[in-house]
Amino acid sequence: MKAFTYADLETNDELYIHEVIVVDKGQSYIRIDKYLINRMERITRSRLQVGIENGNILVNDKPVKSNYKVKPNDMISVLLPYADEDRNFLAPEDIPLDIVHEDADILIVNKAPGMVVHPGVGNYTGTLVNAILHHFSLEQLPILKGNPMDRPGLVHRIDKDTSGLLVIAKNDHAMAFLANQFFHHTIEREYYALVWGDVKEDRGTVVGNIGRNPHDRMQMKVFADGEEGKFAVTHYEVVERFYYVTLIKCRLETGRTHQIRVHMKYIGHTLFNDKRYGGDQILKGTVYSKYKQFVENCFNLIPRQALHAKSLGFIHPTTGEKIVFESELPDDFTAVLDKWRKYINSRKEMPIDDE
Repeated sequence: MKAFTYADLETNDELYIHEVIVVDKGQSYIRIDKYLINRMERITRSRLQVGIENGNILVNDKPVKSNYKVKPNDMISVLLPYADEDRNFLAPEDIPLDIVHEDADILIVNKAPGMVVHPGVGNYTGTLVNAILHHFSLEQLPILKGNPMDRPGLVHRIDKDTSGLLVIAKNDHAMAFLANQFFHHTIEREYYALVWGDVKEDRGTVVGNIGRNPHDRMQMKVFADGEEGKFAVTHYEVVERFYYVTLIKCRLETGRTHQIRVHMKYIGHTLFNDKRYGGDQILKGTVYSKYKQFVENCFNLIPRQALHAKSLGFIHPTTGEKIVFESELPDDFTAVLDKWRKYINSRKEMPIDDE
């Protein structure tokens, strides 16, 4: 049987469990089936062994045998057919929701940073979907065609460590109506981001196809030649400058995975403390130890990428009217901005090094 490829991971979502796991740097050598049993809930060893035999479990893009021992930094790719019990594992959880608006068709929530939107490997509980199911029931919420069963009501999502606004569809009509707007890029979404460096232009547009990075499957990248990836456009505007970092607002014309994070890195302004894309390093500033300590303190204040989905606008499924929702920056975001303001104000009387 032919082994699957990464391209397969983007198809047949309703039929298969897809997981990509990168082994921790400190992981000791252990058989792959034992390792995956501890990482993937609801998966039996026999199912894993069958998957290995059929070439549906790869390590670093190659099929392995069941006695293979995982090593630090191995990238394990799992593609297994859903069993009936996989479709019924969702459980409602009494997790507080910051509800911005609710009517018969939609629910607007302000997602906290650190909350995963839907269940996946390592995050089968504590997700936004688990919280929504406590608010409703699985039978009440529609499933978008092509989506896995664990994403009821979802027409879009934001990353775990990105905070901000999400719309949930409460019925099939709302689901189809909203999905159509997302497909045609008529949904209005504005994000606030703190990025490294002093963005020279007050406003600009980044155009570049986005696809999976062939050298690091946990990252996306811009393909400048336009021959790979999916077409993506991000408009940005400077809100406030701090010399070493800049607060910008971004308007998405398309909605690709990690779009703002990837586009801003592409133009040399990686998001502040974005670990996956290198923003957790000092990318701009002085060589002085006091500055380095200041930046570390900032990282501690906002231990995630500094990105917030601030506004969301669309045509209402029933009224046909345009509606726009706004959210305030979360506490960690405002705290790090205040710290940068104080730092820059304290240095106004001194020349600012930029080495």
